[in-house]
Amino acid sequence: MIGIADTGFLVAFVSSNDEHNGWAKNIAEQLTEPLLTCEAVLAETAFHVGNCSRIFNLLNDRIIAVAFDCNKHLPQLEELASRYADRKPDFADLCLIRMSELFPKHPVITIDREDFRIYRRNKRDMIPLICPPE
Repeated sequence: MIGIADTGFLVAFVSSNDEHNGWAKNIAEQLTEPLLTCEAVLAETAFHVGNCSRIFNLLNDRIIAVAFDCNKHLPQLEELASRYADRKPDFADLCLIRMSELFPKHPVITIDREDFRIYRRNKRDMIPLICPPE
């Protein structure tokens, strides 16, 4: 399995008391390569988990890999921020939308079904998602 990791997935994966921990661990067992992510997601995850060492472990164990440089995509990120201003997207979500455009075969692995069902890549295409069962 390949994919793009969102904060909620990573928090669930490293937090044994998270309600989605079992789902996240099942996803991780199916990986065929590291999940792609961005530094904004890593910062959010470290904040929610309260422990940077867990982020380093994910990187060192090749569960995730940073695959996005926001400096190279500022115009696109600004355009996405403007397009979705009514939803008040956080920076990490904007980066993940852009990553979905750059890596179209990679679904976004997220718990945030509500926002990611609204967001579109390339202005009109639904973003493929992997979410916990409802």
